[in-house]
Amino acid sequence: MEINELTAAEARVWRAFPKGEPVDFREEDDEDPADGYDWGPERTVRASVLRALLLSPPQDAEIPRLRLSGARVTGHLNLMYAIVDHPLHLRYCHFDESPDLYGTRLRQLNLRGSVLPSINLASTRIDGPLRMTHCRVRGPVRLAGAEIAGALFLDDAELTTSDPSVPVLQLHQAVLGDGFAAPGLRVRGEMRLDGATVGGSIALDDAELANPGGHALCARSIEVRADIRARNLRTQGGIDLRGSRISGSLDFTGARLSNPGGTALRASSCVIGELWLYRCEPIEGRLHLRRSRIDVLGFESEVAPGEVLFNNLSYTALNPTEPAHRRLPLLERDGDGYVPYAYEQLAAAYRHVGDEGAARRVQLAKQRRHRATLPWIGRVWGHLQDTTVGYGFRPLRAAVWLLSLLAAGSTVYALHHPHPLKADETPEFNPVFYTLDLLLPVISFGQEGAFAPTGGYQFLSYVLILTGWILATTVIAGVSRSVTR
Repeated sequence: MEINELTAAEARVWRAFPKGEPVDFREEDDEDPADGYDWGPERTVRASVLRALLLSPPQDAEIPRLRLSGARVTGHLNLMYAIVDHPLHLRYCHFDESPDLYGTRLRQLNLRGSVLPSINLASTRIDGPLRMTHCRVRGPVRLAGAEIAGALFLDDAELTTSDPSVPVLQLHQAVLGDGFAAPGLRVRGEMRLDGATVGGSIALDDAELANPGGHALCARSIEVRADIRARNLRTQGGIDLRGSRISGSLDFTGARLSNPGGTALRASSCVIGELWLYRCEPIEGRLHLRRSRIDVLGFESEVAPGEVLFNNLSYTALNPTEPAHRRLPLLERDGDGYVPYAYEQLAAAYRHVGDEGAARRVQLAKQRRHRATLPWIGRVWGHLQDTTVGYGFRPLRAAVWLLSLLAAGSTVYALHHPHPLKADETPEFNPVFYTLDLLLPVISFGQEGAFAPTGGYQFLSYVLILTGWILATTVIAGVSRSVTR
């Protein structure tokens, strides 16, 4: 392209490029690039001119760099499979058509504040960062398979799409070397990061992700080598992180997660350092954490008032330390019904902090929940064990029952001695030890076999023998559980 074919605005850009000088067409710093349709030829640059400049720079270029601000870019900027050795800055520009940079190799790309119909950066290789801060894109941002050595910046950007079936931000299988910074990001549609690898952190603080009835964030099997910070995040639609590995923390402090009738947060089969749901608004939708391994699980009980899925969820510590009666209703809302593992894991978390009392309360709640799944005879036996000794987790109850029965039996038989079976061989009657002989099925003091009560006193002896067996069985069961623990 010859220089005399250029407009005045394009000639200005052409002359500035070899020395890397900036060209800023803005009349005011707070101009809105969304009004770029009204910009005249004095600040309009054809996409074909930018393509020619980037692919065939002038021979006398010193340190070439395209630094363009406040321009209207007309036509289709097609750099598919191109190798651009110069930093590319197109800040606060208005693009009439969607740039296509599929498979392009770039040094650096800065689109800060620009307005675009959409952009294709799939399979792009960028040696530095990709900056899209304050960008507004009305169609898909395609970054699938991209490799960005630096960080991706989408802070305070606004991404929307008119086709809800197409993800508005496509980052699946992308590699982000230094992280993904998007605080204040606003997305209307699905944000997809499946299989992405992030060398640093993901920052979504104060972001708003809306895709009602679908996935607001779909990030299956991602690997994040630092943290995901999503404090004060607002979502309409589900978050799906199944199969992901997050070395640091997954922080939803102060977030509002909403997907009524569906799953608000799915982090199943994940490996996570720390999961924080502190000071969140109550989650609207299901909380799904099946089969995940989390070192520290932090959330208040009221954060998840709906259905949960905790089967095979394992965690080392549970914060904050709340009484067992606040945590137990959560397990009763498990969508899988009675899940023994969830109770065992909660009890283990209380034992980890030395709260044996809370651990026993959880174990007792587990037995009571299990009782509801048994046939009627099992439920009857369970009620007897619960009433007498609390399934062995209330050992003092056994002592109270034994002492009460011992006192009652001793009093009755002291007033009404049973008849001796053999008067000449019978030892002296002792109402206390006779009652103990009836109550304790293993120990014998020689009293039970020497005397035979009659009438109602014989019936009383049967009651003492039966209750003694029940108490002995439940105590042995409780001791066995304690030894197993």
